[in-house]
Amino acid sequence: MSASPTGRAAAQLAFLQALPTKLHRWKVAVEELGAQRLDESGVRQLARQLDETKAQAQQLGLTALAETAGYLGVLARRNGGLQSKVRGLRELLGSLATNAEGVARALARPTPGDAAGADGTPAAA
Repeated sequence: MSASPTGRAAAQLAFLQALPTKLHRWKVAVEELGAQRLDESGVRQLARQLDETKAQAQQLGLTALAETAGYLGVLARRNGGLQSKVRGLRELLGSLATNAEGVARALARPTPGDAAGADGTPAAA
């Protein structure tokens, strides 16, 4: 019996493997926003990407990641002080990265049912 991930787990892993690249891109955009080098169209693009990530995470059942991406999208669209917006975006991006690492570790951990047969005996090597 092989310990291959289910279709849903494989989709979740693929999503999580693509996330660090997106996180890096978003961190760069937030730093550009803080330095006032990112215009309004760049902020709208960032918010749109965050909304897409939220939708993908929801479809895959990654609720904590979806909620954090949703908060990021709302904050990116919010008017108000630039520095408080940048600080909030930085904190939420850090939270999203931490959540993603935790989910990836949990998915990589074998479940007790993977190593045992239906009757609870260890699977043959």
